[in-house]
Amino acid sequence: MTSPKRALNLPQDTAGRLLRSWQPLLLLPMLALSLTGCGKKPAGPPAGMGMMGGPMEVGVLTLAATPITLTQDLPGRTSAFRVAEVRARVNGIVLKRLFNEGSDVKEGDVLYEIDPAPYQAELDRAIGALARSEANAEAARIKEERYKHLVSTKAISQQELDDATASLHAFEADIISGKAAVQAAKINLGYTKVTSPVSGRVGISQVTEGAYVQAGTATLLVTVQQLDPMYVDVTQSSNDLMRLKKALAAGELSNEKQAHAKVELLLDDGEVHKQQGTLQFSDISVNPSTSSVTVRAIFPNPKAELLPGMFVRARLVEGRKTDALLVPQFAVSRNSKGEATAFVVGAEDKAEIRVLAADRTVGNQWLITSGLKSGDRVIMNNLQKLRPGAPVKSVPYAPPGAPAPAAKPNTGANTASR
Repeated sequence: MTSPKRALNLPQDTAGRLLRSWQPLLLLPMLALSLTGCGKKPAGPPAGMGMMGGPMEVGVLTLAATPITLTQDLPGRTSAFRVAEVRARVNGIVLKRLFNEGSDVKEGDVLYEIDPAPYQAELDRAIGALARSEANAEAARIKEERYKHLVSTKAISQQELDDATASLHAFEADIISGKAAVQAAKINLGYTKVTSPVSGRVGISQVTEGAYVQAGTATLLVTVQQLDPMYVDVTQSSNDLMRLKKALAAGELSNEKQAHAKVELLLDDGEVHKQQGTLQFSDISVNPSTSSVTVRAIFPNPKAELLPGMFVRARLVEGRKTDALLVPQFAVSRNSKGEATAFVVGAEDKAEIRVLAADRTVGNQWLITSGLKSGDRVIMNNLQKLRPGAPVKSVPYAPPGAPAPAAKPNTGANTASR
């Protein structure tokens, strides 16, 4: 084999000096590899795990039964307490309108005046006819008394007396008829002043001065609506009604004053009406087209804030549940079947998944009716990293940004709504 010295054809002493100068350069790659290997550190455990792959630390909420009031929000519309359609009851020309549209009127206030002249004349005629009948009756009474005396002296026949008595009775009947005619004429004359049958707010006038109105066609003049108090008619599913009745019958809920329960009103903009209402009644039949029952409540409305026809939601109290279990919504998820599930700390401190029945919310919590029991420790965080059967280390759950609290049962909210 040819030596480097010969290949380069260098003198021996020169070749030796070159080899000694290259040796440090040849050692540099080996030194770099050695330093790289020494710089590596063993990988630590994943976040949330112990130093040697120990249990994951999770925050838990210990469940405890708590009493809550169950409510249900039902859609509905407002309607006036009283609605009076003011109509003409006599024929004639409207002479005056005596109200401002949209104003409040009192019962008995005159709204319109119809031309009274024809009806005043009719009253005068009836009064004259009555006076004539009374005069004729008085003359017939005197004649009868005279004939009675003449019959006793045989001056006239009994038939003439009988005719005089019959004439008196006829004139007395005319008096009764005349009085009725006078009364009818007075009533018709009174109808020329159209009054409000109720106290309330008057709407848009359907006629103007100079319009001819007729009693035969029952001409609508204006509508007056009483706005204080106000009705709210809401619809409740017949299925929900049956479920509620079964729960009350089984003792799951208690409601001592269901017949006159207090009702809250949620307006279309989400605000709560200042005045609480009272449940009046529930309809006795189910609407076959909607399978729903109408429930009526009544609300004070002193400032007329509620108007007829407004869309609202009424919050009705269903009853009180004394052993409710509440779980925050973020701790409950859905599986591929759509079932509600939650992780709990099970036996031997291992994660366990439970299938729940959660059919209604209480604020930002679920009301659990099956799948959990008082004392269960529900896992609140690290839910994406958990697997059933994984070992966990439970600590009291504290919301982000809050100091860790001492372990205590969940007391939940006090009102539940659907």
